[in-house]
Amino acid sequence: MEQSLVRPRSLIREAAALRAGVPALAVHVDRLCARIDQVDPLIHAFVPEPGRVDRLHAEARALAARHLDPAQAPPLYGVAVGIKDIVHVDGLPTHAGSALPPGVLAGPQATVVDRLRAAGALIAGKTVTAEFAGGAPGPTRNPHHPGHTPGGSSSGSAAAVAAGLVPLAIGTQTVGSVVRPAAYCGVVGFRPTHGRIPAAGVIPNAPGLDTVGLFTADLAGVALAAPLLCDDWDDRPQPGHDDVPVLGVPVGPYLERARPEAVEAFRRQLELLSARGLMVRQVDALPDFAELERQLRTINRFEMAASHAEWFDRFGALYRPETVAGIRHGRGVDRAAYEAALRAREAFRTRLAAQRRRAGVDLLLAPSATGPAPLGLDSTGSAVMSLPWSFAGLPALSLPAGVTVRGLPLGLQVVGEAGADERLLAQAAVLERVLDA
Repeated sequence: MEQSLVRPRSLIREAAALRAGVPALAVHVDRLCARIDQVDPLIHAFVPEPGRVDRLHAEARALAARHLDPAQAPPLYGVAVGIKDIVHVDGLPTHAGSALPPGVLAGPQATVVDRLRAAGALIAGKTVTAEFAGGAPGPTRNPHHPGHTPGGSSSGSAAAVAAGLVPLAIGTQTVGSVVRPAAYCGVVGFRPTHGRIPAAGVIPNAPGLDTVGLFTADLAGVALAAPLLCDDWDDRPQPGHDDVPVLGVPVGPYLERARPEAVEAFRRQLELLSARGLMVRQVDALPDFAELERQLRTINRFEMAASHAEWFDRFGALYRPETVAGIRHGRGVDRAAYEAALRAREAFRTRLAAQRRRAGVDLLLAPSATGPAPLGLDSTGSAVMSLPWSFAGLPALSLPAGVTVRGLPLGLQVVGEAGADERLLAQAAVLERVLDA
């Protein structure tokens, strides 16, 4: 049996301990780097960084000098965070999982990193991404079973949290690149409403779809980090902790894309939720799923080609075949088709919101992925279960929801309403308590 390297760390507990001064930051940095040195050669979650320990000690000394009393320090004081390697960080090169010269890809530090550092976080390093957050996998392995993919494209971020290298990591999702790896690695992944965390300083894949998200061991960690990273977070109490949300299941061709193992697990999850008093309703929300898939691909590929136009003309020979295929596809999409797909997206958003209102559902539920993490590292798995929600720009979570007989994690995807991220987190807490019971 393959070695399990899973040891997720609670962001809430770690942040509280560091603000209590236990351990001191210097000791914390030594432990962090020792864990990375011990485990990362087996899972390759982080981009190699010579001098990591010296850099982190220097950052920790500067942080401690700014906050002489840890108890009065910002909420993430000393917390180590992994940053997906398409997100610019001052002092660290951006490779984006590619062979392009890092100087070509350089840019100002991302807004999300500014916010993390303002909240007191230490940047543990860059986490591995599929090339340009696309479909060409990096070397990262799944900590649960290293012969299996961790998912993509935020592979390193999900694996780093699952393996306990960091309690918080930043990823991005264009179609399924937060929700899917979170499910494969057995952690919580949060993809906010599109644009809720600014994407400034992030190398784009398809800007109309790209969404900055995050990984933690549990929902409480998301609830701590999200208000610090999202625009205009509403800290007032949200409905959901005491109210039982009505759950909607989008029946039809969409769910038929999941494999039997995922469908059976989803059925058991719904039965468990129903047995605990939650109402589950079927919603005929995606009868035109194949058309949605086509329209999303049109937007994705057109914008991907535009994002890489200059780089690809200069360095096309350095791109991997999967990325080349996507860019060439996008160059073949004309603007009229792209604009038609944008109109189709707006119509879908309006239609889906109306269907949810008519059905009287608070949250939509679905499998986080088509099944558990596939064997092998030559693919990151299918993103199709996230496709409609990413197309609409809706906030979504993947909650850990058991394991297969082979010990591979499964996830439950929970989808909220656009802009209602606060309510999604509050209501999802009800589901997490049932799933963890």
